[in-house]
Amino acid sequence: MGAPAGTGLNVPNLLTWLRIALIPVFVLVFYLLPVPLNHLVTTIVFALAGITDWLDGYLARRLDQQSAFGAFLDPVADKLMVAVALILLVGSQRDGFHGALLAIPAAVIVGREIAVSALREWMANAGEGTRVAVNMVGKVKTTAQMLAIGMLLFHEPVGPFPTLVAGYVLLYLAAGLTLWSMFKYLRNAWSTLTGRGPGPA
Repeated sequence: MGAPAGTGLNVPNLLTWLRIALIPVFVLVFYLLPVPLNHLVTTIVFALAGITDWLDGYLARRLDQQSAFGAFLDPVADKLMVAVALILLVGSQRDGFHGALLAIPAAVIVGREIAVSALREWMANAGEGTRVAVNMVGKVKTTAQMLAIGMLLFHEPVGPFPTLVAGYVLLYLAAGLTLWSMFKYLRNAWSTLTGRGPGPA
């Protein structure tokens, strides 16, 4: 038998809580461990958070433990980890050029998450939440974003593979997909936002 819809304590949600608990660990490792050891360990912590993200969704479906609380908490945990990682990466830059190079896509990604979260809440209040549900572009964006952050955290080349350069390329790709997916959400919600369709009371 699956967990009741409102139950907050089940295996998938505990994994989501674990992902949130990893955030202070991630920050401490980033600042307290010496370079390059912190590159490796922060990458491992970030990858572990990514694995729990996949695993909690898989287990929620497999164990029939999907809940309203889990649907709320899971994206919050994802956005917190990504935002913290991007802030730390931008703050770690020692010169203005590389700082700006990283800050631009980071600002786009974080800004988009705030805007889309507000849009989804507004559309849900309007009874039109399904029109801004996660789409395939958003899923590809998330994959590119996670890979990019992992590579930027690791920093060091792996043999001939330019990890840092690949991380920058993927981060800009993720930023582009971020804007594209936001445009798609806004287009789907436009009639409601402009009062041409159902809206909040």
